[in-house]
Amino acid sequence: MTIDVFWRIPTHGEPSSHRNRTPHRGDWFPGDDTKAKPGSVGGTGEGYIDYVAEIARAAEISGFQGGLIPSFPMTDEPWVISSLLARETSTFRFMIPFQPGFLNPVVAARMTASLQRATGGRALYNIITGGGGPAQLWWGDSASHDDRYGRTTEFLDVLKGVWNGGPFSYKGKFYQVEDAGLAHPLSQEEYPEIYFSGSSDAALASASKHADYYLTWLEPFEQLREKFDRVKARTQILGRKIKCAIRVDIIARPTEEEAWAEVEKGFNSLSREALDKFQNPDASDSVGAARQRGNRPTTINSYKDLIIEPNVWSGFSLLRGGQTNGIVGSYEQVAERLDQLVALGADAFILASTPHLEEAYRVGEEVLPLLRGKTDTAILRAVG
Repeated sequence: MTIDVFWRIPTHGEPSSHRNRTPHRGDWFPGDDTKAKPGSVGGTGEGYIDYVAEIARAAEISGFQGGLIPSFPMTDEPWVISSLLARETSTFRFMIPFQPGFLNPVVAARMTASLQRATGGRALYNIITGGGGPAQLWWGDSASHDDRYGRTTEFLDVLKGVWNGGPFSYKGKFYQVEDAGLAHPLSQEEYPEIYFSGSSDAALASASKHADYYLTWLEPFEQLREKFDRVKARTQILGRKIKCAIRVDIIARPTEEEAWAEVEKGFNSLSREALDKFQNPDASDSVGAARQRGNRPTTINSYKDLIIEPNVWSGFSLLRGGQTNGIVGSYEQVAERLDQLVALGADAFILASTPHLEEAYRVGEEVLPLLRGKTDTAILRAVG
């Protein structure tokens, strides 16, 4: 068995460490009050895309199969960034997250096939359907939770239907096409692998029909086992098989004490306002976000209050935003926790740590070689 391991590309800038908010690298970091030249890193004159490309090259050199290119209101557009990074790398694969409701599926098929043709098949999808609330309205999308997943299912129905040249016709609630299909040679390109995010019943129903990988944030290990079992059971009913993937931040150091010291320094630099917002987040109908919030303590006075399992800390979103749960420990401990997740059913990981450039080398050199997978003879595709 092979385990795919991806890295995260910070397309919104990042702090120079978990304990610093400034100076930062990149020109998108929220709350920036510097006067950096647009498109440069910290006013140095180095182009922002140069720094992002350096991270992609570091990940490629360090053995990661590819990288997730995030998509948020404060990021650059992943489709554009993927095209730029394609010329800076050789084997690096681009995991492009997007919400299907914001693209026509036929146009998306043409865009993806064109990127596949130009890069030798290095594009893949992270399908996200949105968390609702104010964040969803920022995109101009007021569809209800279950309608968003119904729309995603139809979108993927159409995209897959037109991929091989058609003629393909479809009449659904959200999309209607007649005799559509990609023209040759685009129709000959490899259909992208699909990583699918979402924790609700509606999400699992859509994932079971279309996903190659069901992608989830890190949760308490037994919760993940139950989630994986549910999505695999739904998929088997349809006569399909699905793999599972976990997106997880890590802090890995030579010793456990050093790793937790990094967490403590980051936690101690937080304001009371940041902690209050963490405990009272903005409204959302995301089931996955609710599951993450459900693991938080009601009182937080120390970073230790957020340790929910051995080597699992639930305060990562305090340090850089994003997901809550991550793994903290020595190189050996982090590898052991990842191996435990493989034993629970994980087939792939999207890893991240701050700063992404230096940590790509650290994790690639110190953690990935220690991963054993499901058997002693398993070889990671990412490092094999």
